[in-house]
Amino acid sequence: MTKQESFKRRVRARMAKTGERYLAARRALLEQAANANRRRTWAAEPEVGDEAVQAETGRSWDDWVDVLEVWPGVEDGHPAIAAHLLDHHGLSPWWSQTVTVGFERISGRRLPYERPDGTFTAGRSKTVDIPAAELRAALLDPTARQDLFPGNPTELLSDPAAKTIRISLGPGDVQFGVTDKGDDRSQISVSHRRLPTYDEVEVWQYYWTDWLAALSGE
Repeated sequence: MTKQESFKRRVRARMAKTGERYLAARRALLEQAANANRRRTWAAEPEVGDEAVQAETGRSWDDWVDVLEVWPGVEDGHPAIAAHLLDHHGLSPWWSQTVTVGFERISGRRLPYERPDGTFTAGRSKTVDIPAAELRAALLDPTARQDLFPGNPTELLSDPAAKTIRISLGPGDVQFGVTDKGDDRSQISVSHRRLPTYDEVEVWQYYWTDWLAALSGE
């Protein structure tokens, strides 16, 4: 029996035991295998996988954590770590930031959705049966926004002609990206920024999930 066939049998056995769909059962088994190969416990998953960081930087995530935890300047925070990776380890600006964020998540210095300034961001996106121009006009108009967000005072914070629309709503501010998908449909992406706590993320993720569902008539 090949390794692939053996793995598929394990997936099917897990599906029978847990009731999961194939992809969910497969992902869970792959995560178990990845965890078994780690030298340390990760507080949270980085956004970039281990294979990708190894291929692009020459080190695995565990290796990077080992390197940074013994560096004397590690407690100076995100900007210092990113600069150190850029200046002393030859990483590009993008990979310096990516490795820094990954290290902070793995080591527990940064929670999921946490930004370098200590605030949090919640996000959702969906394709809806509303023309992009109509959706943009509603987000820009104060009266229409009252109907879009009943009970939540809002204020336009961006230039009306800007590609990304930004408004104040609840704690923090919200950025909306609206993309024309043709056939009177558009994709709307929501980024609720500057949330003060991790607990607020879950609250607003639910809010935006429900809001997008209502917007699409579900």
